[in-house]
Amino acid sequence: MQYSLGIDAGGTFTDAVLIRDTDGTIVQKTKVITTYPDPLEGISRAIDELNPEYIRNVKLVSVSTTLSTNTILEDTGFPVAAILVGDYAIPQEGFPTQNYIMVNGGHTSNGEEAAPLDEDKVRKFAMEVKDKVAAFAVSAFFSNRNSDHELRVKQIITELTGLPVVCGHELSQEVGAYDRAITAYLNAQLLPITHKFIQSILKDIRRRGIEANLLMLKCDGSVIGIEEALEKPIESIFSGPAASLVGASYLAKIDTCAMIDVGGTSTDVALIRNGVPEISEHGAIVGGWKTMVKAIRMETLATGGDSHVWIHDRKFHVGPRRVIPLCRAAQQYSGFLQQLKEVKSPSKKILDENIQPTKFFVRTGFRPIDLTKSEDEIYDYILHTPVSYVELVQKMKKQPSTYAINNLIKKRLIQAIGFTPTDVLHALGELQKWDTEASVIGAERLAKLLQINPEDFCRQIKHKVARNMATGLISYLIEGIDDNIVQRILSGENFTRFKIETPVVLLGGPVGAFKEEIEKLIDAPFIVPENADVGNAVGALVGKGIKRVEILIKKHFAPITGEGVSDEELKQAKEVTEYFVFTPEGRKVFEDHVSAIEFATETGKKMVMEYMRNAGYCDNEVTIEITRKDMVITEGEMPMETKIIVLGVGTSRIVMEKNCIPDYMRKKAFSFSKALDGSYSGR
Repeated sequence: MQYSLGIDAGGTFTDAVLIRDTDGTIVQKTKVITTYPDPLEGISRAIDELNPEYIRNVKLVSVSTTLSTNTILEDTGFPVAAILVGDYAIPQEGFPTQNYIMVNGGHTSNGEEAAPLDEDKVRKFAMEVKDKVAAFAVSAFFSNRNSDHELRVKQIITELTGLPVVCGHELSQEVGAYDRAITAYLNAQLLPITHKFIQSILKDIRRRGIEANLLMLKCDGSVIGIEEALEKPIESIFSGPAASLVGASYLAKIDTCAMIDVGGTSTDVALIRNGVPEISEHGAIVGGWKTMVKAIRMETLATGGDSHVWIHDRKFHVGPRRVIPLCRAAQQYSGFLQQLKEVKSPSKKILDENIQPTKFFVRTGFRPIDLTKSEDEIYDYILHTPVSYVELVQKMKKQPSTYAINNLIKKRLIQAIGFTPTDVLHALGELQKWDTEASVIGAERLAKLLQINPEDFCRQIKHKVARNMATGLISYLIEGIDDNIVQRILSGENFTRFKIETPVVLLGGPVGAFKEEIEKLIDAPFIVPENADVGNAVGALVGKGIKRVEILIKKHFAPITGEGVSDEELKQAKEVTEYFVFTPEGRKVFEDHVSAIEFATETGKKMVMEYMRNAGYCDNEVTIEITRKDMVITEGEMPMETKIIVLGVGTSRIVMEKNCIPDYMRKKAFSFSKALDGSYSGR
């Protein structure tokens, strides 16, 4: 019997599932706390808890991870130098590195050279910074129309330094040289980190005797092999929500559905249509940087199972900060339950997000760097066992700065413990995963501040969380709707109610507890499938191969020229209409629109099939859909621009007939050897 292993290293938990290949049945699952900042230890622990007999028969491993996202958010990527070819205008916020230059060169929108490439300046800069960086990023004006200058810069840098070079046109064919530059820069930052991550996973599964193919999930919900994962790690940002969406569809056995995934930090809403995730028209934004990476369109709410519930100005608030739930802390830290029972409450007058009768602080183990005097003083009194604000006051003999505490949390030097929606469910008896007594004590402490019954307090929070989920779902499905209108309809006071025809799949550990509450707000077929608590790991495994190729056809007018033609005749000559076809392989010119359309379509299909074959799919396992979008200025005339979109979708790895796996395995064996011998390492 053969099995496939799916792994999702999320922000709170790392999940692993084993699926039997013959029928797609989930035979075992596990959930462990994610190890931070390195998720590899958590992944290894998750695999350790699975049946070794099953593990030895695993033939496919697929991984979804927050590694790329966290690296960009925390600015912990490797140093990269950037070369911008053309007359760039750098925004006020600046470029993400000081190691960049702008050089003459680039092309026009028609693919013609705008200026000669300044190769001498490229050479000089490369030699100046080669010992300071791990990779280079290159972006040129209209490289999506003509990539010659980017490729020439890449050749020069490779010959001079031997370091990896990422070109903008390799990652996107969209217009926008600066955004391509940002995307190339971030991708270059991730190369060494991704190489190390994949190399470590390969060594771990080989150590266990697993002879399996390794795949990774992209942020559009598709899976890729090692080679592309190593070359384009930027495409794995937000792969967690993508995994959830694909997993929701698989678990519910529905090709078209909306999804609400309640995680520890946030709640994500997304939609899958006919087995293909809905993609955002705009590039994904991560860490404040706009990229050209096509990710699933999603609505993210700052409410999750671990969101902090706190009291201020006689009202309760949920989030946006994430904390360790009281119930989990009581099991994680010896003596914490007794401490929670005995700790004194701070004055109501000074309550804020960090000053609560149920909030505690503990060190994370990160090494402190560049602390202010106030931060350093507070940090000395926060040890590896939890301490409350009142206890800090007693130890320091003065009130510590909540601003400094906040900075220590932002710097990830300390972590907060507090009351959460997870505690709410424990206190109500709807979840029994950790220490219920700690949750009950927390509910009593906070309810007392509001002078209400603890059970009523918990039910109000539960309703608030469900309402946030409902608001996010409606805002996603009806883009642009005013929040006030959503809230008025959800209140039920106007004899109106939202009705959704599409099934809505709920994912996340405790999500079933909110089903009844959200059904009161929205009339929709809500589904909590079996194994909803590990939907992300399932999605990491059952993602399909998906490849999109977009090719632009542009109408161009060129004057008639030629020897023996008089000036008068040239003045009277008509323009010749040409059609430029821009593909990742270069520009082609055609005399008529029909020929241009045929070439673009066939080229797109060829590129899709090459990608799918390299990913191990046979031709009969790929469905191709072609969409044409015309931009017409005057009705009846030929379009000024035409975009041909070729979408290829391969069958899921779990159910596909594996009649061409031998070729696929040979390709992956080659990939493994390159990954393990360090061929992809930058520095």
